[in-house]
Parts: sequence; C-alpha cells; structure tokens
Amino acid sequence: ISWGSLENLSKRQKNCLETIKKVYEQQQSMWENKTQSVPQRIVSLTQPHIRPIVRGKAGKPIEFGAKLSVSCVDNYVFLDKISWENFNESCHLKEQVEKYKETFGYYPESVHVDKIYRTRENRNWCKERGIRISGPKLGRPPKNVSEEEKKQAHSDECFRNAIEGKFGQAKRRFSLNLVMTKLPETSITSIAITFLVVNLSKLLRQFLSLFLSLFTNNGTGELVKPPFINFDYTLNNFYVLKLIDLSENSWSKVA
Repeated sequence: ISWGSLENLSKRQKNCLETIKKVYEQQQSMWENKTQSVPQRIVSLTQPHIRPIVRGKAGKPIEFGAKLSVSCVDNYVFLDKISWENFNESCHLKEQVEKYKETFGYYPESVHVDKIYRTRENRNWCKERGIRISGPKLGRPPKNVSEEEKKQAHSDECFRNAIEGKFGQAKRRFSLNLVMTKLPETSITSIAITFLVVNLSKLLRQFLSLFLSLFTNNGTGELVKPPFINFDYTLNNFYVLKLIDLSENSWSKVA
C-alpha cells in the first residue's frame, strides 16, 4: 500500500486534518466515559474555535458564535468582552463598572442589568460603592409594593431596554448576525467594527440634529435663515448633547 505524504497538503488541509483528529479524540473520549459532553467541543471543521452555547430559547435552545458582554452609556455601546467560550456574564460586572470609572473618572449612579447579574455578591459590591443596581431585592417578594417602587422598577426596565435595542439595530441594519469571516481574529474585528458603526450612526444623528437646530425657531419650530450663527447657542447645544464637556474643553476660551 502506498501512502501519500502530508508534505503535499496545503496549510488549510493540514489544519483541517488536525481538527478531524481532535474531533475523533473527543468522540472517543465521550464513548469511553459514557458522557454527552466534552470540554471545548468542536462543532465545525472549518471553524474549530466555535463552541455550542446553550441558551434555552424557544426554537433555538443552542446557539453558535461569539458571546458578547456589552454595556450602553448615553446610547453609546461599549464592547467589554468577547469570547468564543461560554461564560457567566455576572462574573464580569465588577470589571465593566471599573472600566466605566476608568473611562469617565467616577462610578455610575445606577447600573441597569438583567436578572443574571443580580447576585448577592454583585449587589454588595455595588452597595459598597454607592451604586444602585436595578431590579427587585433578593428573597421572597414583598406583599405590598409602593407606587414609587413600581414606578422606579418600570423606569429601570425601560432604561435597560436600550441595550436590547442596540443589539437589534446591530443585527437588522449592520449585519451583526451575518458575520461571514472564518478566522477568530477576523470575526472579532468584524464584530467590533459593527459596534463602531453603530456608535458613529448615533453620533451622526446628533450632529444632524444640532445642525438643524441652528436653523429652527425655538418658539414655532419652523425652519428659519439666521443672519449669523450664535456661538454660545451652538456651544450650549453641543453640551446638552454631551458631545463636549465644558469643564475640560477650551472652546469657551477660543470664543
């Protein structure tokens, strides 16, 4: 019998062969140990870095792809963590809050999170730093809830929905759910660029609103043609839209 040499294989074929060997070893291990799972299970020969992630959703109990941990500040999205392995999001809340402090110089007044983040450890950690975490308290729900608490809970939930909207926007308008790249590095880059474009879209809308406000009569809402542009009025609009920070910006000195 004449066997071919592996030296004649291309780099892609060699990588695929190594992946097939690992798949065989994983299947052999599950057969011998009589188990249905194995660490770092490979589900794709062309993309061996992809892992199955159990989500438990109706119609889609298992999803494949990168898992993201994203935060939203003033409708701008920050990609805090991206991994091909399944991870518990609640373990990264402290890291995300510390990144917020590093970026803005102070802790947030409140954090609006999903149920999985509301662990006792995260609650105590936020309480020590004067951060209010959204959601009901742990334990048995109280029988009587005041109208103020109901209003606060409704407001927190509406505020938290902003991050869900960002995911929907990224998927519908910017093809986040159609990442066609194969390598893990190129896929991560594609996902990061998607959120960058989401932020640029938000920034463009703010600039457009600011530009139109320069030609709008505040009293009637009609478009007007001003003889000149009021610098103080323009600066105030930039400040309201949080495009600049007057405490750290030198625009007022230039005026």
